[in-house]
Amino acid sequence: MAEVWLRSFTAALPTVRRAHDDDEVRGWFSAVVVPEHACWVAETEGPSVAGLLVLDGDEVEQLYLDPDWRGRGLGDRLIALAKEQRPEGLVLWTFQVNAPARRFYERHGFVATEHTDGRRNEEREPDVRYVWRPADRG
Repeated sequence: MAEVWLRSFTAALPTVRRAHDDDEVRGWFSAVVVPEHACWVAETEGPSVAGLLVLDGDEVEQLYLDPDWRGRGLGDRLIALAKEQRPEGLVLWTFQVNAPARRFYERHGFVATEHTDGRRNEEREPDVRYVWRPADRG
């Protein structure tokens, strides 16, 4: 999972300063992400991880795809899984500069509810909070 996160972050966010080096990211996945959160991976033959979804309560904590798997519908399947797991609603943060991610989430019904200057994240990068709530089922 950490390797996909590292490849994806590097490819999608080349202008964003990473707050932690590769080994720290790997350690964080091993010590925190996997044991403390709900995690799913999409595997390819091999097996190797092509994508990951991490939920922390109602928050999409991580949704990353291996760069070679972008544009193949894998992200659509992972966000659908997140909605199935949290049918009452979801929240997430993404960097403002990540236009493809923002388009993806908006296409899936997420609405931007807050923009920040980045002072509250480790990267010090302006971000945006998105919220998804299911449509009123009447």
